[in-house]
Amino acid sequence: MVKELVKEHNNVSVSVCGSLIVDYMKLNGIKLLVRGLRGLEDFSYEFELSMMNRTLDPDIETIFMTTDPEFFVIRSSSIKELASFNGNLHGMVPPLVAKALKDKYTEK
Repeated sequence: MVKELVKEHNNVSVSVCGSLIVDYMKLNGIKLLVRGLRGLEDFSYEFELSMMNRTLDPDIETIFMTTDPEFFVIRSSSIKELASFNGNLHGMVPPLVAKALKDKYTEK
């Protein structure tokens, strides 16, 4: 789904790694990690990870980007719960994701 959602952006690629992010970054010559934040709880967690990553590889920089205010309170667990009760996900997730969640919870 992520590949589908970013396909119009020629400067974005999507890949999956089964290793530490710092090892993946080193293997692929990547020096900058961008992490998204919704609030202070996210920042606290992500900051600790960035310090650990920096210890593992001092060449890696992490930058944090805050979310658009409309998505500030949306948690994946809340979205999944709403989907499981066939709730309206419009405006909370992309239509592709809403359909996948609807299909997933309709199967059960």
